[in-house]
Parts: sequence; structure tokens; C-alpha cells
Amino acid sequence: MKTFLWIVIFLGTFSIMEFMAWFTHKYVMHGFLWSLHKDHHHKDHDSWFERNDAFFIFYAVVSMSLFYAGANGWWPGWALGFGILAYGIAYFLVHDIFIHQRFKLFRNADHWYARGVRRAHKIHHKHLGKADGECFGMLFVPFKYFKK
Repeated sequence: MKTFLWIVIFLGTFSIMEFMAWFTHKYVMHGFLWSLHKDHHHKDHDSWFERNDAFFIFYAVVSMSLFYAGANGWWPGWALGFGILAYGIAYFLVHDIFIHQRFKLFRNADHWYARGVRRAHKIHHKHLGKADGECFGMLFVPFKYFKK
């Protein structure tokens, strides 16, 4: 039974992280912490790193804290920590590697889902300011982006 609960918590955490990514992106990154996210939209720097990368650190610390709690007897901490870690890996693969090509991988991906996610993100980036943005999610984007 504990294994079943672990899997449910892990999958639930991964799913909730999509909402957290959307919420953080819309209300924090395009809100009071726009100063950290702005360079992701403007590319006004020569570095491979962006101030925007600081958001990864926040969720990494949360995940590691949950691993620590799991190692100290609170077993759900492992499932929660791994759920956040798995979402972080998915985010890095889809957003940083596939969409923004920070590493030159997955360039020829031509699948309906890949095209939809890439199209939605392109629409998001057409807005250079913090206001008037749309499509703040990453893995789950509105159906209209999957149509031709």
C-alpha cells in the first residue's frame, strides 16, 4: 500500500508542478520578479546563463529539502521531492533544450505535440514586456496551438 501511495504522490506532485510552473510564470516571473525573468524575453546579455535560471534554484532547494525530510523519516518527502525533480528534468528537456535550443538536441522533432508546444511558446515570447502575455504553461498548452 505504501508503494501505491508513493506512486500516487509522485504523479500528483509532477502534475501539480505544471500548475505551479504556470502560476509562477504568470504571477511571479511576469509580476514582481520580472527583473529576473526579463532577460529570458529580451536576450540583452552575452552569457549562456540568464538571471531567469534562478527560478530553477528555488525549486531545486524545495526538492532537496523534501529529500532531506524523507531521509529523516518522513517517507512522503521522497515522493514529493522526486516529483518536483522529475518535473524539473521535463521542464529542462522541453523548455531549455527542445524549445530554446540551449543545447543543439531534438532539432528535428516533428510530432504534433512538439509542434503545438513550440508554437505556444513562440506566441508567449512575441510579447516582450511583462504585460499582455499568454500561454504561461509548459507541458499542457491550449488545444488551439495543436491545430494547423
